[in-house]
Amino acid sequence: METTAAAQERYTRTAIFLHWCMTAMIVGLIGLGFYMGQQPPSPEKYALYELHKSLGVVTVLLLFARFIWRAANPPPELPTAYSQLLRTASHLGHFALYVLMFAVPVSGWVMSAAYGRPASLFGVPIPPPVTKSEDLAELWGTIHFALGSALALVIAGHTLFALKHHFIDKDGLLWRMWVRCP
Repeated sequence: METTAAAQERYTRTAIFLHWCMTAMIVGLIGLGFYMGQQPPSPEKYALYELHKSLGVVTVLLLFARFIWRAANPPPELPTAYSQLLRTASHLGHFALYVLMFAVPVSGWVMSAAYGRPASLFGVPIPPPVTKSEDLAELWGTIHFALGSALALVIAGHTLFALKHHFIDKDGLLWRMWVRCP
């Protein structure tokens, strides 16, 4: 465990690892979701859907690991120089990220089950939360798309603010979550 003052201002290696794994997974899932939605029906498209569902389940599992880690290892405090407005905006932005990181895959799970195509984790079936219903599938498809789009926007905002802190404010905030070598 790191104990220096500089290390205490950084996230733990595990938090950094989980953050960047989830970043890669979620950005990949959003891209894959938009890509496969534009493809004509084919066996390849349905294979992409199965991959998308499996990776969505993995992302939820990583999210739970992240919750557990964060409960035992609170994040570093924001710099004391930040205004209360900036602190509140930061906390609300992170809250939105966590809610959406959970809501998007759950909405996809419900949508998939309602279409009669239950989710699985690389072939291991996951019990469907609802029975087949075309109307329910259409509704949850719209919800899943809207939540996924919202997540993409919140991620874009999160990224832009991190870059602003790094290149404009030059306050070192980005380095707290950046990958570091031993």
